[in-house]
Amino acid sequence: MITPILLCGGSGTRLWPLSRKSFPKQFADMIGDESLFQASAKRFAGPEFTDPIIITGNDFRFIVTEQLDEVGMNATDIMIEPEGRNTAPAAIAAALQMAKTDPNAMMLLVPSDHAVADPQAFRTAVEKGSVAAAEGQIVTFGIAPTRAETGYGWLEAGDETHPKVHQLTRFIEKPNEERAKELFENKINLWNAGVFLAKADTLIEAFREHAPEILASVEAALNAGTNDLSFIRIDPDLWASVPEDSVDYAVMEKADNMSVVRFDGQWSDLGSWESVWQESPKDENGNAFSENTTAFDCENTLLRSETDEIELVAIGMKDTVAVAMRDAVMVANLSDSQHVKKAVKVLKDRGAKQAQHFPVDHRPWGWFETLVLADRFQVKRIHVHPGASLSLQSHHHRSEHWIVVAGTAKVTVDDTVTLLTENQSVYIPLGAVHRMENPGKVPMVLIEVQTGAYLGEDDIIRYEDIYSRGQGAKG
Repeated sequence: MITPILLCGGSGTRLWPLSRKSFPKQFADMIGDESLFQASAKRFAGPEFTDPIIITGNDFRFIVTEQLDEVGMNATDIMIEPEGRNTAPAAIAAALQMAKTDPNAMMLLVPSDHAVADPQAFRTAVEKGSVAAAEGQIVTFGIAPTRAETGYGWLEAGDETHPKVHQLTRFIEKPNEERAKELFENKINLWNAGVFLAKADTLIEAFREHAPEILASVEAALNAGTNDLSFIRIDPDLWASVPEDSVDYAVMEKADNMSVVRFDGQWSDLGSWESVWQESPKDENGNAFSENTTAFDCENTLLRSETDEIELVAIGMKDTVAVAMRDAVMVANLSDSQHVKKAVKVLKDRGAKQAQHFPVDHRPWGWFETLVLADRFQVKRIHVHPGASLSLQSHHHRSEHWIVVAGTAKVTVDDTVTLLTENQSVYIPLGAVHRMENPGKVPMVLIEVQTGAYLGEDDIIRYEDIYSRGQGAKG
């Protein structure tokens, strides 16, 4: 059986404003009604696969568990990187974790933010490569190109070594336009999907030969890690000294046991809004729309409104992308959409919170969004999952009013415990020890009005928390 290794990091800049550092694109519904992460997990579910191993950051650990639960899946392990160090450290951390129980276990290293139109066809390609991988090859998957793409790295396929499996002759860096046209014309050249299949000990040996410093430092950090609830926390102090590198540069381009399987199906890394437009259903004029959008005399245009509160209207637009959210709007020429990250950097340098922070703030118990923020008061909408509970806490600088608008809330204020239903409210005085819980079977939604001199999320004294968060941690 094969264990999928789903990589869930990323800075979330290229698909801003829908993707941001606090909520990168793999967790968003970019194509269809499920997130890219959920689609990736489901793509490798079946009798030939084990539950996945997830490698993600601390801020995303509960988003991962929530989204897996939504599609009825579990993870073998969820490994927490203290900080992103690119794909090489993540890859070898997963291999070392698997080798603890079975060095010959087969692992499939997969980014969690790609779109594949035919999951079964990709599973078939993986099956084709598994014979070579079992014999000690590192197998990658080359996408049959549909255009002279400059945004992807390329692969050159050589002689066939197994049915449908070829020797990988070389990796080719992202080309300029002229070079991309040359590569596209020769059918031995494929796009590099960044997906790798190998036995755990095969990958460990490759690192031992080509990237021994990364191997040693990751192994030390993993061995010094701790278990936290259902998560494996890699040691942050030792992880800080791990060299940062991609698995391609660190190992794959140097290894002499590389093979490639050609995949002829539809695939995209969704690396820009132009690629989202390419993968989206379109009308007869090449326009792709979401709900709450209207277009007149438009061609080859992507319109997305991510909130019912904003109706996005485009008139006479051509080759354009427009994305509207409650706190940000982005408009660009489709051909320039790869440069969105430059705009994000400008916003970040200017101190704009929209550069990195998503308007909805996800927590292990649910989520909240700020509706109004002004001098000395803030209004939030809070959504608590069935059976979930916030920590027992108090605040130094603010008092709160809670008004239940959906579901039932179990509210603790000092020594008093009360059940509140729709249209009922409670006042939380400054300094009171309090907690809200959802004892019901449906989501609980309330409106919170905070008043006080300081309204920051770090104004919290935590007494009990089922999610093992420390003092001052948000939520």
